[in-house]
Amino acid sequence: MSLNLNGEYMKLVRYGSVGKEKPGLIDGAGNLRDLSKIIPDLTSDQLKAASLLKLSKIKESSLPLVRGKKRYGTPITGVGKFIAIGLNYSDHAAEANMAIPKEPIIFFKAISSLSGPNDDVITPKGAKKLDWEIELGIVIGKKARYVNKKDALKYIAGYCVVNDVSEREYQLERGGTWDKGKGCDTFGPVGPWLVTSDEVKDPQKLDMWLDVNGKPMQRGNTKTMIFDVATIVSCVSEYMTLMPGDIIATGTPPGVGMGIKPKPKYLKIGDVLSCGIEGLGEQRQKVVAFK
Repeated sequence: MSLNLNGEYMKLVRYGSVGKEKPGLIDGAGNLRDLSKIIPDLTSDQLKAASLLKLSKIKESSLPLVRGKKRYGTPITGVGKFIAIGLNYSDHAAEANMAIPKEPIIFFKAISSLSGPNDDVITPKGAKKLDWEIELGIVIGKKARYVNKKDALKYIAGYCVVNDVSEREYQLERGGTWDKGKGCDTFGPVGPWLVTSDEVKDPQKLDMWLDVNGKPMQRGNTKTMIFDVATIVSCVSEYMTLMPGDIIATGTPPGVGMGIKPKPKYLKIGDVLSCGIEGLGEQRQKVVAFK
């Protein structure tokens, strides 16, 4: 169910200082409005059909305007699993010099890596190969186990922007799984908002971009995914039960630092990342040192 108020769709957000976020929405005019008198927070429970129906009946004009510049947090709280899909764009696999996978590569990003869309990215101690990855994020809306591909999109509450920040030495050169280079603090900016699933007419036709210091680095479209959104949900649900609020990052198009020829280019202190996906908003992060 899409959240439609007076002909306009809502974009769900959480705003405020870290640990003190309040629920809100972006109205049709682009204004931030407060939802905290209606719901205590945007949790997994609010992604269920009955809760979305309740929110859809709210009169936009009845919600208080939030004035001034505010920090956005992750658009939902209480995330149970932060799952990611590797090498899901054929052109990205080519630039990484890796084989096309036969089925989705699944790994995890630590829940503690979640951060707001415009929060700083903190460089881990000793990190040498800090990289970027713009990705379409899926947010699960209801319990999913052994889901058929034809029904898979019904289990998605909405979509969001994810930057799958990565440390390539940790990921690829220190043995074991990719998780080492994917789960550091601040390596999971999500948001700025959650757009309900039926507002996104086709998740396989979304333009994506990422710039570093204003220079274009990634340009892509979800149509070049190896495994589409429905396939991803269906496949992942074979291996684990997906629960409301779980986030799946679905892979990245070409243009990551690791793939730059003839020499890879990695992030340094002071660099600024900006990225976005068509209809889902934009992010901006500054790379800072660990303190």
